[in-house]
Amino acid sequence: RTLKCVLFHNGNSYGAVPIGHSTVLKEQCDDIKTVMDLLKYREHKWIICVDLKMVNFLLGQQKGYTKFPCFLCMWDSRDREKHWTQKEWPKRDSLEAGMPNVIYNPIVSRDKIIFPPLHFKLGLMKQFVKALCLDGECFRHLLRTFPGLSYEKIKAGVFDGPQIRTLVRDEGFIQTMNVKEKAAWLSFVDVMKNFLGNKKAQNYKGLVANMLSGFHDLGCKMSIKVHFLFSHLDKYPENLGAVSEEQGERFHQDLM
Repeated sequence: RTLKCVLFHNGNSYGAVPIGHSTVLKEQCDDIKTVMDLLKYREHKWIICVDLKMVNFLLGQQKGYTKFPCFLCMWDSRDREKHWTQKEWPKRDSLEAGMPNVIYNPIVSRDKIIFPPLHFKLGLMKQFVKALCLDGECFRHLLRTFPGLSYEKIKAGVFDGPQIRTLVRDEGFIQTMNVKEKAAWLSFVDVMKNFLGNKKAQNYKGLVANMLSGFHDLGCKMSIKVHFLFSHLDKYPENLGAVSEEQGERFHQDLM
């Protein structure tokens, strides 16, 4: 219901500065291009940290579940047999209108896009929950912990940052898990603490690989966010917490 732009302090040591907000404009190509022009983006050429839906708008790609959704390579989102076995896919050379999954020319350059850590946490949480047995004790614990959320919302794995942090602190949550669920959950928590934040551990590649292995064993599907971790780990900045979209999301919630 709102379209907002927020300027982050590079380093995340100061609060974010709202520089654009609209309750009328929609998340569509023409409106977003208008906002970028009003902000004089061509002069500033800031790096951009947004959710992947907005990345699609900025780079001219189709939104939703489509074939070839990655802006870095020609990963086939529908070729599920190769998802957990093929790590390298043909590199995407350009993003010109008419190319696979590209419907109009990009508004910004691909090298200005930073992966959004908060939305990766939400996406990974979603895949974890969707892989749980609906009759299992772990899933029933989620229903008891969040009575204000509908069954369908929990089943779909739709959680926010504070809810995920609640589960991380909940020792009883782990006790409801079987071996595979526990391995996937603990490795996910390790990645959140030591990669998707202000701390990037020296062994972050091993932590991410361990989490992906746990998710695979649990039966999680490979979403576009899991694909980025699986195939494009080298594209993540040194400190994901330095420019995080969490402050922008808080500003968004305040406006709502």
